[in-house]
Amino acid sequence: MNMERTPAGTSVGVDDPYAFVERCDHLTDDGRCRYALEHAEHDPSFAAERRADDCRCPAADPAGEWTWRDCPHFRARNRSRECVRCGLDERRMAHSEERPLLEEHHLSYADIDDGADHGDDGSADEPNHEITVYLCRWCHAKIHNSWARLGDDASPDPEAIAAREGRRSREQDELGFSSAAERYGDE
Repeated sequence: MNMERTPAGTSVGVDDPYAFVERCDHLTDDGRCRYALEHAEHDPSFAAERRADDCRCPAADPAGEWTWRDCPHFRARNRSRECVRCGLDERRMAHSEERPLLEEHHLSYADIDDGADHGDDGSADEPNHEITVYLCRWCHAKIHNSWARLGDDASPDPEAIAAREGRRSREQDELGFSSAAERYGDE
């Protein structure tokens, strides 16, 4: 199996993007398809099929007849705010223009003109799904610029740890108590 690539031809760091999927963004907590419930007008036949089965998601059930790959409306964006490769957690500074420590990384792209044989309805034989995870910007660069992979046993880069700790220190300073007299010089 060849490693997945971006439209520009750079590596995304995985052979199978679906291996990094926790759940579909359209899946409700009770196992129903939110897409069929809320966006029926976009694909009436899909919505009618799902409604006939009480909007049950056939891919959510491990013993079900579908996998995530089979669903024409599958989308998975990782919500966890840590790097899936090295585990670095995000430290965002409010009202700051600093570059985030974590960046969204696409494992698979929706609506790519991939040269696949498209049917009369414009859909490809293999549906294109948006699958994204978070990577720290250091791992992100390693994935795109080398043969690094998401599944590598990796530790955070020393620069990444320094950047995170710098933000954590500033965050602690902001949370520290100082009286109004100290802030405004009133003694």
